[in-house]
Amino acid sequence: MSNTYRYLPDTKQDQDDMLQALHLSSIDDLFHDIPSEIRLKEPLNIPEAMDELSLTKTMKKLASKNKHANDYSVFLGAGTYDHYIPSVVHHMTSRSEFYTAYTPYQPEISQGELQGIFEFQTMVCELTGMDVSNSSMYDGFTALAEAASLAVNVSKKRSSVLVSQSVHPESRSILNTIAKGQGYTVEEAPLDGDITDISQLKKQIDDDTAAVIVQYPNFFGSVEDIQEINKIAEEAGALLIVSANPLALALLEAPGNLGADIVVGDMQPFGIPMAYGGPHCGYFAVRKKFMRKVPGRIVGQTTDDYGNRGFVLTLQAREQHIRRDKATSNICSNQALNALAASVSLSSLGKQGIRDMAQLNIEKADYMAKQLQAKGCKVVNKSPFFNEFVLEVPGTADQVNRKLLEHGIIGGYHLEKDYGWNNRLLIAATEKRTKAEIDEFVDVLEAML
Repeated sequence: MSNTYRYLPDTKQDQDDMLQALHLSSIDDLFHDIPSEIRLKEPLNIPEAMDELSLTKTMKKLASKNKHANDYSVFLGAGTYDHYIPSVVHHMTSRSEFYTAYTPYQPEISQGELQGIFEFQTMVCELTGMDVSNSSMYDGFTALAEAASLAVNVSKKRSSVLVSQSVHPESRSILNTIAKGQGYTVEEAPLDGDITDISQLKKQIDDDTAAVIVQYPNFFGSVEDIQEINKIAEEAGALLIVSANPLALALLEAPGNLGADIVVGDMQPFGIPMAYGGPHCGYFAVRKKFMRKVPGRIVGQTTDDYGNRGFVLTLQAREQHIRRDKATSNICSNQALNALAASVSLSSLGKQGIRDMAQLNIEKADYMAKQLQAKGCKVVNKSPFFNEFVLEVPGTADQVNRKLLEHGIIGGYHLEKDYGWNNRLLIAATEKRTKAEIDEFVDVLEAML
């Protein structure tokens, strides 16, 4: 094949051979089943092809228009956060034996990856206070939906789940999508300000509720009363599913110690860059009695014939490995590379480092909220919050974000689409935000006031 077309999968001769084998005379004959009135009859409206050098220059020019965390201070969170990543993380995930690895079906040649996953599972269990963790899932959103499906599956006769409106909107959206396919219903418990309305939750839960789902801290950064919600779920015979920020768990009481049956979440705060919103790495932890219902796969520790420590895939409750009618999930992979990044990050920071990092998130968000309140802005949160809070802003949220961007600041998440609040922003202040950056944010809003 000529170098001119080195990226094309076939040549003219390949096409002719294919048509001859199919007893067709032209490429158009391949599409004779498609009605002619809906076929494209003119060229696609795309620019002319470029040579590689010109294309590279053009793409770099387009990329330079992006506003990113290296040049701007970021106060946008809402599920993806600008956290410190130890330099060793990139060095480890860039090693070819990790970034080229696929499913470790052959343990004799996959011990490095299997041990990395095993350590990931161990650390997730320590953070969440749960007995068993799987080897990761696509992200925290899909993990939550899978948790609901597990709850319905083990409840046998119950066919609904009750989710708080303080749970991430995208989690609730995916939950509704999965529920439709799995054949159960989703009911939402309303808000009482910035947390779940406990009194309404008590009224809504019934004998058909398989699980109650809450977030900890919730979407607004506020800390829910997990113990009280667990009592309500227990009295109704429902499971408690908690979607938890793993960084916050360095200081908050582990959900497992507060009665949670399933704990899920996203490991993005540990070693995984924002990267325009993905990919992430979901975790899924349960009590031991649900171990065989866990979606995805679990890595276990064993010994070989000589008594040496080793690691293997132990449980894989998915449709590729067992009869389809017995499968508990169609999750067919895990985020091994991102799980490794999280494991390396956690190991590098250490237990005290993780606590210190979490403490900085609390203190910086608290400092920022108090500074804004002193300038006349209203902080909506009444409950204690972690590293996010809801701010009522002068004018519309879009106007404020545009003004902040003019000063090199990426503002908060506009809450109008999800909650109908036109003048409220969800602000995140992580350990990376400096006092100078926070003060500049406050000054911009003070000027608008």
